[in-house]
Amino acid sequence: MTDEPKTEPLFDVLIPPGVPRSIIVEVVKKFDVQIVERKERMRFANMEGDERELLAFRGKREVMEQVEKYLLQRLNDFIKPA
Repeated sequence: MTDEPKTEPLFDVLIPPGVPRSIIVEVVKKFDVQIVERKERMRFANMEGDERELLAFRGKREVMEQVEKYLLQRLNDFIKPA
């Protein structure tokens, strides 16, 4: 038996291309996340099979669920101003 602490798995929420930097900064300041690069294979239009470096938020599952909701709401607010 070892006394090593169990590490909680980390999860990613991809940041869609075109998200304003101000929203990305908001998320980093508001939540306990880090920004990471992740290679993703594109599967739409004329990009079938292309691999692209995308940004993602990385953190614990419960935090990432909050981040996903917050990001979608902020993007919706950005697209459809009051």
